[in-house]
Amino acid sequence: MKPTLARSKQNSSTSASNWSSRIWSEDGGCPFGTVPIKKITKEDLIRQRNMPPPEDHVTSNPKFTTIADVSSQVYMLAIVQIPKNPHNKFGGAGMANSIWNPLVEGQQHSACRLKVQKGSDILQVGWRVDPTLYGDNNTRLFVHFQAGNKHCFNVLCSGFVLVSSETPIDMVFKDVSHHGEGGSWEATMYIDRDQANGNWWFLFEKSYKRIGFWPQQIFTDLRGFADNIEWGGVVYSPPGVPKPPMGSSIFLVGNTADDAYCRRFSVLNAEGATVDVDETTIYVDDPHLYQVSDIPHFRPGKFQHVAFYGGPGESQKLQM
Repeated sequence: MKPTLARSKQNSSTSASNWSSRIWSEDGGCPFGTVPIKKITKEDLIRQRNMPPPEDHVTSNPKFTTIADVSSQVYMLAIVQIPKNPHNKFGGAGMANSIWNPLVEGQQHSACRLKVQKGSDILQVGWRVDPTLYGDNNTRLFVHFQAGNKHCFNVLCSGFVLVSSETPIDMVFKDVSHHGEGGSWEATMYIDRDQANGNWWFLFEKSYKRIGFWPQQIFTDLRGFADNIEWGGVVYSPPGVPKPPMGSSIFLVGNTADDAYCRRFSVLNAEGATVDVDETTIYVDDPHLYQVSDIPHFRPGKFQHVAFYGGPGESQKLQM
């Protein structure tokens, strides 16, 4: 049965080539009727065991439940979010985000994500550089879910149901942005709730390509609607290790060629209608290391609502 999703398919043929990163396969993807399931190796399982706990497992601030515990300082955020309100009922969210390759080492990671949450249930999609998860320093697509005490990346455990035959869930972005190029490579991502059965879908690019879904049954709080949405960057570094770069690895200069950004924010209400994203707040853990800027009306048309984010962290080696 096809999902009942509010977003209708659009024609993406008008998008400029340098505004959408090339996708994984050079030969068209998998044979008809199959999907690109990664074979889980012993090394994958070892890396998964070495993954740090999700950021919301180390939170303590009751007023802002997504802020990492100040005492641990292992996660650092630079985000824009819709103010938390128990009366919020969101049926989806989306963004276009620029793709970068910040330099990380050891167990560090650096990511850009769209995050949809209610209570202890969380969905995330975006890109990340994460040697612990992937065994390399490539910029890769990722999905992550947290349902109570269970959490998992990609398809390393049961939860996310992959349906796309063309897009591996951990694909490498072959094109990443660089300073001085005059533009940025980007990808468009959505998390939308199926109006018929409550499953949550990951949709990719402007064509709303259906990559896969999280079944409604694995959740408690997200069996209904979300009440919190975030856009922006997150980094991780073990205790005592310098904080890695985020986004484009520099402090903000105010342009889309050099700053990492999330743009074209979209939010769906409980009926599946697109609503304006006007009331947003920003949060950054340490403005000496990272910055975030929220501009609801940056430019008409293509950019619309934009959040710039990023910074060098404590790293002395920047990926330029």
